[in-house]
Amino acid sequence: MNHIKLLVSAVIFGVVMTSCGTSKTVLPYFTDISTVKEGTLPMESYLAKLQPDDELFISVTSGEPEATAVYNLPVNNPATKNMLGQYISPTSQTYVVDSKGDINFPELGKIHVAGMDVEQLQAELTNRISRDVNDPLVRVELVNFNVNVAGEVAKPGTVAVKRNRFSILDALSAAGDLTPYGERSNVLIIREENGERKYAHVDLNSSALLTSPYYYVKQNDYIYVEPNNVRQSNSKYNQDNAFKLSVVSTVVSAASVIASLVIALTVK
Repeated sequence: MNHIKLLVSAVIFGVVMTSCGTSKTVLPYFTDISTVKEGTLPMESYLAKLQPDDELFISVTSGEPEATAVYNLPVNNPATKNMLGQYISPTSQTYVVDSKGDINFPELGKIHVAGMDVEQLQAELTNRISRDVNDPLVRVELVNFNVNVAGEVAKPGTVAVKRNRFSILDALSAAGDLTPYGERSNVLIIREENGERKYAHVDLNSSALLTSPYYYVKQNDYIYVEPNNVRQSNSKYNQDNAFKLSVVSTVVSAASVIASLVIALTVK
C-alpha cells in the first residue's frame, strides 16, 4: 500500500508540475481593446484582385436584349425538364483568366483583367459596351473564391466564399471557430499574389489585425491555426504512452511465452 501511495503522489506531483510549466493560451480575441467601449479603425480594401486561373461569371443585359446578346457566351444547354417535369434553367459559361491575366470577351476581344477587382472590370466592360448599347447592365462575379482553413479549428476544410467582403474572422467562423487548443497569437496565412507565394503570422488577440492587409481574405488563401503548447504536450504524452504500452505488451507477451515453456519443461 505504501508503494501505491508513493506512486499516486508522484503522478499527481508530475501532472501539477507539468501544468505549471505549460504556458496558457489567451482564449478571447482582441484583448487589447476588451476594455475600450468604442473606437474607430481604418478599413482596408476588401475586394480581391483578379489573377490567372480565376473563374469569372459575366453577364450583359439591357432594355434591348438583342443588342446585348452578342456580348454573352452561349449557354451550355437549353432549358430542359427533369424527371419530375420541372424546368432546369440553362447554365451560362464562364471565363477563366489565362496565364497572362487575360480573358477573351465576345466582340471586345482580349482584355487584360489581372490586377483589377470585380468592380473595376465591371466598370471597364460597361464603359466599352456603352459605345454601342444604351445603358448596359454588366454583372461580374468571381466564381472560384475559396479559402482553406486547417489546424486547430472545429471543422477544417475548404470554405466557399459567396460574397466579395470576407474576413479571416468570417473564415474561422465558417470553420466552427478555433478549438481551445488553437494558438490565437500565431495564426499563419499563406497567400498567392502577383506570381509570388507570401505568408504572414497574425495575432487574433491584437486589434492590429483589423487594419492588416491579411484581415480580408483573398481567393485560395490558406489559413493554419497551430496547436498550442498544451495540445503539443498532450500529443507527445499520448505518443510516449502508446510506445511504452506497446513495449510493455511485448515484454509481457514474451514473458508469458517463456513462462509457458518453463512450466512445460518442468512438468516433463
